Amino acid sequence: MRLHVAAVGRLRADAPERALVEDYSRRFNRAARPLGMGPLHEHEVDPRRGTGPAAEADALRKVIPSGSAVVALDERGKALSSPDLADLLEKSRDMGRSDMTFLIGGADGLLREVRENAELALSFGPMVWPHMLARVMLFEQLYRAATILSGSPYHRV
Repeated sequence: MRLHVAAVGRLRADAPERALVEDYSRRFNRAARPLGMGPLHEHEVDPRRGTGPAAEADALRKVIPSGSAVVALDERGKALSSPDLADLLEKSRDMGRSDMTFLIGGADGLLREVRENAELALSFGPMVWPHMLARVMLFEQLYRAATILSGSPYHRV
């Protein structure tokens, strides 16, 4: 199962968040391949013809693969533990899903319609996180999920 992270905005090449995203992406791809997952693709969208959640939603929809399971990151969503996220990935893979896409909105979040059409709204807790940090946290959690499924000691309870 291929994984996609579609995020509004671009991380600068020299940003510390860029280095972390690339590191966790490489780690995920290495750990997840034997599990039948990967590669992990990052899609940065930057709507040129408008701003706000509606324009961002249009740009995000364009990068979601057909038939993909969609998970919207939203502070009002469901908070999962790391093992629960690993379980979600494993069950989606075992159901024969070919793609899963995680959506990260811009400064104003995701359009309500996008959140409501997602199979899951996922929260990193009740605090609001800058979307650049949310992206890093998501990449780390995807890597952590792969290590949980592979039995690696990276995740400790």
